Amino acid sequence: MTSQFVKQLIDTASAPYRAAGKFAWHFARGKLGGDPVFVGLLEHGLIGERSRILDIGCGQGLLASWLLSAKAAHEKGQWPAHWPAAPSAVSIHGIELMPRDVARAQRALGNAARFTAGDMCSTDFGKADTVVILDVLHYVSIEAQDDVLRRVRDALAPRGRLVLRVGDAAAGLPFLASVWVDRIVTFVRGHRNSRMYCRPLADWKTALEKLGFRVRSLPMNKGTPFANILLVADLGD
Repeated sequence: MTSQFVKQLIDTASAPYRAAGKFAWHFARGKLGGDPVFVGLLEHGLIGERSRILDIGCGQGLLASWLLSAKAAHEKGQWPAHWPAAPSAVSIHGIELMPRDVARAQRALGNAARFTAGDMCSTDFGKADTVVILDVLHYVSIEAQDDVLRRVRDALAPRGRLVLRVGDAAAGLPFLASVWVDRIVTFVRGHRNSRMYCRPLADWKTALEKLGFRVRSLPMNKGTPFANILLVADLGD
């Protein structure tokens, strides 16, 4: 039942991107179907109910479409019984550096979510209950990464949560595979600055713990040869 549900969810979440053009639709289907993080967020219950969600580096808004589709499926009684409660966002705000991705997100999702074209190093984060950052912090310097993380902490409500996916620079060949594919994907999406600032997993955890987060890690590379790790960082006791 779960595999069929996931297939239906991919269909539902990618469908709005037909309005944003062939590239947007094909990219949505490929990313939602091939990246284990989207299913992982749901089956691990990492985004709570009635959350104000901030998606930093949101691209063309795939996470927003995924969460909105998950909420709709739950309301129709289609939710897998063995999964945690479905996320039901109060609001979703995406921040993305590339204006063309923001335009695609807006064409696909309209007013269902809010998207801002801006640099994560300077754009106001507002307030949120859950912040999601998937595979983007390594594009800025270590100093800038630490500043973004500090600002995320300040933007989070008490007992807020940061969900952060990173590559483990200490993981050897799987990490090198991650870097190689990352360069290709970012080039296709129009990014030309491919310099990366990567850290070993232990260093990521230390940086978050210094900011007052309690951190646990989940492998998030199922079905891929990569060194992707999801860090779930919570504020409060």
